[in-house]
Amino acid sequence: MLKIRLRRVGAKKQPSYRIVVAEATSPRDGRFVEVIGHYNPRTEPETVSVNAGRAAYWISVGAQPTRAVERLLRKGGAYDASATTAPGVAEAAAPAPAVVEAAAPAPAVVEAPAVTPSEG
Repeated sequence: MLKIRLRRVGAKKQPSYRIVVAEATSPRDGRFVEVIGHYNPRTEPETVSVNAGRAAYWISVGAQPTRAVERLLRKGGAYDASATTAPGVAEAAAPAPAVVEAAAPAPAVVEAPAVTPSEG
């Protein structure tokens, strides 16, 4: 499973982060698939730069953003929380509504008389 998460970079006590797509089992600062942005919490206001097109693509193929990244994507307008998909993602990616057909009436239940074992 792919996750969109933060990867810490920067010197000791001076963190900045890259927003990366990585396998969920990879370490925090380990192997990743693609860098789609960066985040610097030390500037005033916080600096967030995200490639919205790539974020939309990875979300459309099933990558799950972490809570922190989801907040950053919402702030940057690259994530639609109500639809849980990125804007610009084709509607075909969303599941089609289920068609409910009227069911035929259930057959009546006929109870059979209880059979008692005969004495013999």
